[in-house]
Amino acid sequence: MSSINHGLSHTHARRLVIKIGSVLLVEEKTGKLYRTWLDAMVDDIAACKERGQEVLIVTSGAIAIGRQPLGISGRSLRLEDKQAAAATGQVRLTQAYQDSFDQHGITVAQVLLTIDDTENRRRYLNARNTLDTLLRLGTVPIINENDTVATQEIRFGDNDRLAAQVAQMTGADTLVLLSDTDGLYTADPSQDTDAKLVPLVTEITPEIQAMAGAAQPGHGTGGMETKLSAARICMAAGCHLVIAPGRKLNPIAALEKGGDCTWFESSAEPRTARKEWIAGGLQPVGAILIDEGAATALQNGKSVLPAGVIGVEGKFHRGDGVSILTVDGEVLGKGICAYSAEDARIIIGCQSDSIEGLLGYRGREELIHRDDLVLGK
Repeated sequence: MSSINHGLSHTHARRLVIKIGSVLLVEEKTGKLYRTWLDAMVDDIAACKERGQEVLIVTSGAIAIGRQPLGISGRSLRLEDKQAAAATGQVRLTQAYQDSFDQHGITVAQVLLTIDDTENRRRYLNARNTLDTLLRLGTVPIINENDTVATQEIRFGDNDRLAAQVAQMTGADTLVLLSDTDGLYTADPSQDTDAKLVPLVTEITPEIQAMAGAAQPGHGTGGMETKLSAARICMAAGCHLVIAPGRKLNPIAALEKGGDCTWFESSAEPRTARKEWIAGGLQPVGAILIDEGAATALQNGKSVLPAGVIGVEGKFHRGDGVSILTVDGEVLGKGICAYSAEDARIIIGCQSDSIEGLLGYRGREELIHRDDLVLGK
């Protein structure tokens, strides 16, 4: 069923994340890349960028590609074998992407993440700012789990979840999970001839959850269950997710033409979902006191700039939550501070263009960006 019938399309996204699994990229027996498939996929992404979309790729495949050069065989590998294969394969994988994107004059950037990078606030902000900068500079970030250093305790477990965390982190509008299936079925279509494709999901109910099955053998580690987990993360973050078939050439173009798929529709916008999280889930560990002019600017939708700050309370790190107070101690709101308490005390009352000279590094112009704050007690 066409995704257009639901009013949902990846072409509407301002920021798009595309997840590509090992089974689509790598020939299982030889460990060789499907270069023709990759080139066609990159053609699709170049078309997305041509219409003004920002695109991030979350890719698997490093371990699968790195096994053959190292002579590592067998389905069940030790952790250190996987890490060695990832170290070798990641070089070849990133180069393959750059070679394909070179045909369109597009630069790629390699970004390796662990789950701690998305759950530790300071590392989360560093990763988000890096990705935002790369997108602003016109590159296509190629993101993978850092298998070389990851252990079982800190692994994402599957790049479906990593892709969802990246979509959440970057405020993406849509996540495309390219799969070896058309989408979510009411039952396993290989076992049940009456199984039907579910074209649209607006809520992950117990009935929907029951439709998920276990991961299938092969390079990939995720099945439909991990895709539903990814959908749950995305929907909460205000991001739509679509599971679409990826084996044929130009899978993104096929999705654009209305090919079979399953859409998971979020009822929120990314920015709204982020604001709701700040309002309900962020616990302040310090406070920023602002003057009357800054308070008025805040009410008019502006950010908190150092020039309007008259005091800093508490001990906090960059990325921590802080309360925003008036001179009289009234709570105006709360937000995520872009500086530690120590650095904030140095730059309060100063113009933003003085930050680098005072701190020795060039940080954000805003102490608290308007996208990182909410008003109200």
